[in-house]
Amino acid sequence: MGKKLRTRNHKVVLNRSRGGDAGITFVLGILGLFMFLPMVYVISQSLKPLDELWMFPPRFFVVNPTLKNFTDLFTLMNTSLVPFSRYIFNTVFVSVVGTTGNLFFSSLAAYAMAKIKFPGGKAMFKTVRTSLMFHATVTAITSFLIMSKLQWIDTYWARIIPAWATSLGLYLMKQFMETNVTDAVLESARLDGASEFRTYWTIAMPMVKPAWLTLIIYSFKDLWNAGASVYIQSEQLKSFNYAIQQVMAGGIKRAGAGAASTVIMMMVPILVFVISQSNIIETMGSSGMKD
Repeated sequence: MGKKLRTRNHKVVLNRSRGGDAGITFVLGILGLFMFLPMVYVISQSLKPLDELWMFPPRFFVVNPTLKNFTDLFTLMNTSLVPFSRYIFNTVFVSVVGTTGNLFFSSLAAYAMAKIKFPGGKAMFKTVRTSLMFHATVTAITSFLIMSKLQWIDTYWARIIPAWATSLGLYLMKQFMETNVTDAVLESARLDGASEFRTYWTIAMPMVKPAWLTLIIYSFKDLWNAGASVYIQSEQLKSFNYAIQQVMAGGIKRAGAGAASTVIMMMVPILVFVISQSNIIETMGSSGMKD
């Protein structure tokens, strides 16, 4: 008689020994800890007093932890011409609005390209795919001329509108919709009287949840970490990352404040990634299962 397969909640699972499960868990735990070390080091650096920051040979962990670096950072930011809260608002506003618009317009255009046949659709997608080869530096002069013509220089639109029209988001969503959204499901919704927009929003979007969660991570990360921009001259509209860079450029005395600012800039994208990653894993894990 063959070895009986283990079951979990009346479902057959892989026939692996408990020792094998423990070994895999141990190896994954070691790898996870190794990948977590850079973040631990950054946090440790932010808690070090100035004498420990310049200690040689350097120490990985802090010996005399202090929060003085964070208080120094807030003090420096509050003594600047623009309030500390203004820089944070600019970054949060641009990141949230830019990411939301990028997700909406990219997915809407991807749905049309993937599931609606119209003249020139294939040629349009080839143009989008070709645009992925061009770095933003190559098109910087053209982009500046367009912004200037539209009178968007020194406005929020100069950072938000380009984020709404990224080629990568459109390409990612279009490929996912072609693969994961079946025409039969869409036809059923149309026969039931659903409008095209409702079909896109209630049928197609839930089926490509991994794609738009991934797009949220990449878009938010890029906008959150954006520094100085050639389109923004007013100090009132500049980003938090730009303000942090100015603090860090102040010399050795500001090394502690610079280490604290790195932690602050790092934590928000990591939080967004952790929340989205759990949903991506759950969605991908259940997408291929049948009842």
